[in-house]
Amino acid sequence: MGVNKLFDISRTSLSAYQKALAVTSNNIANANNPNYSRQNVVLATEIPDMRTKIAFGSGVRLDDIVRVKNEITETQIRTYNQSYSFADKQSSILGQIESLLSEPSELGLSNLISGFFNSWDELAVNPTSVPLRNNVVQSAQQMATKLENIYSGITRVKSDLKNESSDIVDQLNGLTEQIRVLNRQVYEANATGGSSVNDLLDKRDELINQLSKLANINVSYDEFNVANISIGGVFAVDRIQSTQFKLTETGGKIKITTEDGAASLALNGGELFALSKAYNTQIPSYQNELDLVARAVYEQVNTLHSSGYSNTEPPATGINFFSSYDNGVLKLNSEIVDNVNLISISEDGTSGNNSIALQISKLQDEKLIDGITISEKYSNFVSGLGNDKRVQEQNLESYELVLNQLELQKAEYSGVSVDEEMVNVLKFQRSYDASARLIKVADEILQTLLSMV
Repeated sequence: MGVNKLFDISRTSLSAYQKALAVTSNNIANANNPNYSRQNVVLATEIPDMRTKIAFGSGVRLDDIVRVKNEITETQIRTYNQSYSFADKQSSILGQIESLLSEPSELGLSNLISGFFNSWDELAVNPTSVPLRNNVVQSAQQMATKLENIYSGITRVKSDLKNESSDIVDQLNGLTEQIRVLNRQVYEANATGGSSVNDLLDKRDELINQLSKLANINVSYDEFNVANISIGGVFAVDRIQSTQFKLTETGGKIKITTEDGAASLALNGGELFALSKAYNTQIPSYQNELDLVARAVYEQVNTLHSSGYSNTEPPATGINFFSSYDNGVLKLNSEIVDNVNLISISEDGTSGNNSIALQISKLQDEKLIDGITISEKYSNFVSGLGNDKRVQEQNLESYELVLNQLELQKAEYSGVSVDEEMVNVLKFQRSYDASARLIKVADEILQTLLSMV
């Protein structure tokens, strides 16, 4: 083996260990970056020179820079991201609606409904009392106001959900476009055998994880490590192509479709599913429950009230206590508000008769809706909403525990240990120093040979 061979081995060694130090330094620099995957250097023996009878080694080279990643853990994190984000958003939405009810409290609709019917019972004790008649009107107005506030509040929540869904679709489109661009860069680098794409892959993984919080996704990779992603069963990123989506509403229900409307997402996870479920199913159901309660009050009270006689001269009959009900707005008869003596509680027209007032007060004990009372129907609605929220909160806590465990596993497997990297720094530095000294030895040998000429 000649002196030139010593120089060649030293040169390749210096280059290899210099690059190894650069990789290790990059690991240390990203030690606190949660989206960074540790990179390991793979050193390999240079191909020996086989032209001589005895084949001498040709040194070392940096063969590859490997990204340390556990795809099984990554897939599990994305799966639980979908479940966690769904439960988190559902809990938030249901919490907003629950706060509108003010239950249990004196300001809650349950208490106000009871107060309304009780005011009729109090009026029955003294049918001609103007203060007690005013109390009936006041309690009816309080009940109607709370009902309207709840219904309109739920309607506002629903409107906000649609706007939020539209914003998330925009986020989704932005993420898929960024992933498409990264896919192209990864493909071009891998197809041509170019530079390492590890940092590009980390960035793409970060975007895919963000995407998994928005909707249920499925990810696969081809031979060039290009990601193919479907969202709700529809291809969103196909190699270096991406699909754009839009929010549409048909028949009061929202859905996410491709830009051309050819396909709709079958959502079953993520924030978009939580929003669409609340908009399409839950809120209409809650509003229907309120409608059933309000219409029962409206119809039953009016039926009895219109059959009675007012405390006027002459007594009048056929007067409705409520003038209308629609979409949470229960309106009192304005004539009764102006003249409480029009409240009709006499069954026969005599001023002391209280039969209608007693019958109206007893409505709260009658099974008028689905075999239960008005108060029970509303209480079931309140408890059902509360149970839905508690279920999502429990799910949220469970998913959070699993996600935290998975993140720990990811950090242990792919994260950077500064202590370990410092050991590598010392190891590569010593190898670098040894290679540099080998150059000095080769130079001394060369100088000795030259001095002999």
